[in-house]
Amino acid sequence: MSLLRQALQDLGTLLLPEIVTIADIGCSSGPDTTLFAITEITSAISERCRELGRATPEFLVYLNDLHAIDFNRVFKCLPDFNKKMQEQHGPIYICGVPGSFYGRIFPTQSLHFVHCSSSLHWLSQVPPEFCDKVNPLINKGKIFISKTSPPSVIDAYKYQFERDFSSFLKSRSKEVVSGGRMVFSLKARRTDDPTPDESCLLWDYLGEAFQDLVAECCNTGLIEEKKFDTYNTPYYEPYTEDVKAEIKKEGSFILDHLKITAIPWDGANGGNKYDRTKTAEIMGKMIRAFNESVIHSHFGSEIMDRLFQRFTEIVAADTKEVEHIGALFSLIRKSH
Repeated sequence: MSLLRQALQDLGTLLLPEIVTIADIGCSSGPDTTLFAITEITSAISERCRELGRATPEFLVYLNDLHAIDFNRVFKCLPDFNKKMQEQHGPIYICGVPGSFYGRIFPTQSLHFVHCSSSLHWLSQVPPEFCDKVNPLINKGKIFISKTSPPSVIDAYKYQFERDFSSFLKSRSKEVVSGGRMVFSLKARRTDDPTPDESCLLWDYLGEAFQDLVAECCNTGLIEEKKFDTYNTPYYEPYTEDVKAEIKKEGSFILDHLKITAIPWDGANGGNKYDRTKTAEIMGKMIRAFNESVIHSHFGSEIMDRLFQRFTEIVAADTKEVEHIGALFSLIRKSH
């Protein structure tokens, strides 16, 4: 939040137009999370304007996510939210913009501030090298990068991220005004090694849970081995230096700030200290929330309860603990 507010205060120092346009990219459909971000962003700009003795601008807010997201969950909360915001800051206008943020989704030079939280580690697709029917890459027994993954698997994930992130930057470069700001966070690595436990441990646990269900296949019929071998997670945690290199290579933005965060193993518990079993239950719910839609699309819904029950058991039985690493980037759009 400190990095976000700093970027917004810097933006508020500029001579802003009467209408400030904000995009929350990858907003999800949880009203509390989505509207919390918008509240913080508009509050910071309004506060800075008051400090400088300027009139608070009107706000036009675009909420963006994929077409399948249930925007109505957010829209049902807007009457009360708009009333509250009107009382605190003045007029705010909110609309939904469905579509992939790896392409153009907003008009040219229309955005003053872009916010994107915990979305860019999700790829636009599984790397196409895994889908080659003639010679597909096989990451046997795994659903993501692992210490046993062949170099070709690791390279395929890295290249897909580079393609996606480059497309993201090029699209936003067309949409953000000169001097506009963009702040985004994503899961990342603080080491060049593509297979640290910090990035791979939870995916190894989930892969092991899948393997156990495959072993049970003859009795339950839940997962066939062939079906499992063709499943790969469209996800990648980049090395922070590689992200910086892509920003420099694309050339439209100045990297203003970079902050690396490390959350403790049981940070998902909200700071509470639980035993390993309780922490495993919380992590199981968290990983299920992140992955259920993509797993469902490949395997169907029948495996879900058993899969995450087994995942929870595997986590509870182990003793390893890793930090959860994230990176926050604050960018400034260069002059067009």
